[in-house]
Amino acid sequence: MRDYYEILGVERNADADAIKKAYRKLALQYHPDRNPGSKEAEDKFKEATEAYEVLRDAEKRAAYDRFGHAGVKRGAGMPGGGFAGFDFADALEVFMRDFGMGDLFGGGRRGPSGPRRGPDVRVRLPLNLTDVSTGGKKTIKIRLNDPCSVCTGSGAEPGTGTVRCETCGGTGEIRRVQRSFLGQLVSVTPCNACGGEGVRIEQPCHACAGRGLEAVERTIEVEVPAGVSTGDYLTLRGQGHYGGRGGVRGDIIVVMEVEDDPRFMREGADLLYELPITFSQAALGVEIDVPTLQGMARLKIPAGIQSGRMLRMRGKGLPQLQGGGKGDMIVRVLVWTPQNLTSEQEALFRKLAQIENAAPTTAEEDRGFWSKVKEAFGG
Repeated sequence: MRDYYEILGVERNADADAIKKAYRKLALQYHPDRNPGSKEAEDKFKEATEAYEVLRDAEKRAAYDRFGHAGVKRGAGMPGGGFAGFDFADALEVFMRDFGMGDLFGGGRRGPSGPRRGPDVRVRLPLNLTDVSTGGKKTIKIRLNDPCSVCTGSGAEPGTGTVRCETCGGTGEIRRVQRSFLGQLVSVTPCNACGGEGVRIEQPCHACAGRGLEAVERTIEVEVPAGVSTGDYLTLRGQGHYGGRGGVRGDIIVVMEVEDDPRFMREGADLLYELPITFSQAALGVEIDVPTLQGMARLKIPAGIQSGRMLRMRGKGLPQLQGGGKGDMIVRVLVWTPQNLTSEQEALFRKLAQIENAAPTTAEEDRGFWSKVKEAFGG
């Protein structure tokens, strides 16, 4: 894992402003909205955000300076819980929290140059593995700012209009000139009287108090592609909050949140399933039904199988995102040992113990479970 200071390109003694400035530059460069479809840009965006989120916090930064990455992982003795499980959804939330996508990508206040852009909305969409397997349409209920139904979004009482702001003369800006030994310094700030719009409402709308907005509940339809993972997101352009007073809408950012399935462990497009079988089934072999996301499927257990052996059911996993076929389901066979034997069962096992062969102690049998998992997943 790269050094956080190196990622942001700052010195180890950099102050908070330098860290924030460096992150903002990288976030703008690698934001997915400016690099659509680029996995490399998405990874760099996440990496920069993770570094920023640690170094901006004095407590986390002190732990990182002292212990490195181990100091900011949960359970490393760091006060306040630590820093672990950082995913792309977290990165997007940090970016929106500290900068606001509207301000960075053309939104914010309205001046003579263009309309006010409404804020973006971030929502989480819960999914299960069946949803991931099939994809398809999902609906989300969300509260949004719409144009006021009384003034149709203008902010002015019906029958009235706007006049040019006397304070800024319609420019939406206040210029102040200061003299110093370096010469004249000109500062430009939004006009407080008109909010940087250059016009002033004569009589604010009685329904929205001049904001031009009213809150409504909407049902949004989302087309979820098959194969998504937690942290993947979709951007619904122009469907977010209305900007108010003749403005335009922001976006809705839908972040996927895939729930765990108690039956399976997911590894990319592959699924791992643990199948308990009896001694006799392991020794003699058997055909048995196992659950898959497509329903029950028949699996042949070979005679003499050992506990922990992996069997691969090709094409029974999840679709690859953006095409490329399906993953597999890896079935880990576990030989179940009965705990409460009947007298008849105990007699049979005692008889078997007299005639069965001794267990082998080969290198194959001594291999650890996790090495088998790695092998099963192509490691």
